[in-house]
Amino acid sequence: MTETQSFFTDGEAYERMMGRWSRTAGEVFLDWLHLPQGLRWADIGCGTGAFTQLLVDRCAPKEVHAVDPSADQIAFARTTPAAKTVDFRVGGAQSLPFGDREFDVVAMALVITFIPDPAKALAEMTRVVKPGGTIGTYVWDFTNGGSPQQPLREAIEAAGVTVTHMQGHENSRREALDRIFKAASLDDVTTRMIEIDVSYSDFDAYWTSQTALANTTVQYLRSMPATEVERVKAYLRDHLATDQSGRIAYKARASAAKGRVRS
Repeated sequence: MTETQSFFTDGEAYERMMGRWSRTAGEVFLDWLHLPQGLRWADIGCGTGAFTQLLVDRCAPKEVHAVDPSADQIAFARTTPAAKTVDFRVGGAQSLPFGDREFDVVAMALVITFIPDPAKALAEMTRVVKPGGTIGTYVWDFTNGGSPQQPLREAIEAAGVTVTHMQGHENSRREALDRIFKAASLDDVTTRMIEIDVSYSDFDAYWTSQTALANTTVQYLRSMPATEVERVKAYLRDHLATDQSGRIAYKARASAAKGRVRS
């Protein structure tokens, strides 16, 4: 794979860990874009199709094309209801399989930090969008601890293991997105923070979901002795925030940016 790590190939596990939080943040993002119905959309780095389904449901698009570099993720997306109307195909953000000026909107959900060259990806997105069209993205603010996996990360580090950020995490900051979008010569560049509530019915639901996918954080966990894993669990039980009903509940934050292709 060229743009994501191989642990993002498990579509079912990714959906359990991140799907609903992607959709929750995506709802705010799409409301913020505030675009009319009947447009031609491209979803770049679509993964399991969680965000793709959301834009189909909420935006009444004329047409949607979605790409991801992972063949396994695309295979999963093609089993979802969105596949009835969406063209899912394997493709990378740095070399999009589309012609010039094909789309009214290009969106990228939770992906830009995993792209080796975000400037190249923005140039490609600009190429495939019509003049006056919209480009938008949102991504968990990893740099400032905004990811839904932040509590797990902190618990692993409390056990004495340093969890390093993946390369590209610095692009998750709102200021970085502003810089990247302005460097792409987009007009009317605007950024914002999106804050969502992450909640689970109990600890078992939290643990099963958060450890379903062997991403970088979970890989640290899986390399630890069983006694240390129990320490991590104990830390989480002591430190995870709960609401009045006893559900695990905490905040996650994403940075978002949008801009308009010059006419």
